[in-house]
Amino acid sequence: MVHNIHINFAKFDSLIQIADYFHSEDVCKAAIAQERWGDAVVCPYCGGTHCYMTAEGRYICKDCHKHFSVLVGTIFENTKISLRKWFMAMYLISSHKKGISSCQLARDIQVTQKTAWFLLHKVRGLYGQSDATVLNGAVEMDEMYLGGRETNKHESKKTEGTQGRSTKTKTPIFGMIDREKGTVVAMKVENTQGATLLPIVEQFVESGATTYTDELNSYSGLSKKGYNHLFVSHKKREYVRSKDIHTNSIEGFWAHFKRVIFSTYHCVSKDYVQRYIDEQTYRWNTREENASYRFHDMFVKAVKSFNYNDVLSLSTVVDTEYRTFKRNVYFHWYNHTHNVA
Repeated sequence: MVHNIHINFAKFDSLIQIADYFHSEDVCKAAIAQERWGDAVVCPYCGGTHCYMTAEGRYICKDCHKHFSVLVGTIFENTKISLRKWFMAMYLISSHKKGISSCQLARDIQVTQKTAWFLLHKVRGLYGQSDATVLNGAVEMDEMYLGGRETNKHESKKTEGTQGRSTKTKTPIFGMIDREKGTVVAMKVENTQGATLLPIVEQFVESGATTYTDELNSYSGLSKKGYNHLFVSHKKREYVRSKDIHTNSIEGFWAHFKRVIFSTYHCVSKDYVQRYIDEQTYRWNTREENASYRFHDMFVKAVKSFNYNDVLSLSTVVDTEYRTFKRNVYFHWYNHTHNVA
């Protein structure tokens, strides 16, 4: 077992360096222990610091007398995948500008497509946006609609009246960007009515900020909420007014997001859209950072407490009874192994 290593994550700027450095499971576990605990091991069950390591490389807490490994309570807990493959997968996911599909990841690290898909969704669970984000100054906001393209559908499967802002077959997404900092906040919404969008604006945009939108009537209440509201009329083919009145910045993010979805993932379930939004929002907000920064940031998040249930979110592509069965099996196993009453 490797002990007390000190890793300089800034040096990992290629997959070769990741593979060379993390050459064994022991080194991987030592890296997790360093990033998670530093010099003082903390029991994941009771929080006690009186822990010692056994000859097998596991830990025993003197306070609650429970045995545990460095992986307990992290994204890697109970994994059947080699930690070396995990680390290489995390680097690939964090360094690809337009993401990586589960099929490609499966080929790169030699796992099944299902395993790669599950791994990707576990990692996407680390990308959640912060509710404490504050946008100020000049803030652009716009909505987009994902899916529902009728052109290539068979006549019998086409839905009438889906043009424009219809949500019959499309998922509405709302986004805002701080012009000066370039920070984006985006999320799936039920609809694009003012009653839905304005509370989101109030949560993330500082009062008194100048907001830039299109002519959608849902934004008409921004002035009453204390914002300076300027807009362009896309219906009149107006895209820039007086040099700085436009929504080109947030539309640039939408263009990037669409290219990622259509070129890399091709098809995304409505139930998982938010995870893909979070992933691309994170990439956009860290676009000035290098691959080593993203890998380290992801690594830090991965060794924090992780809830397996986050990955088992509902999906319309999975049978309800089967999903319930799998969830019950997991929780029965978890309660048994963790002695939960």
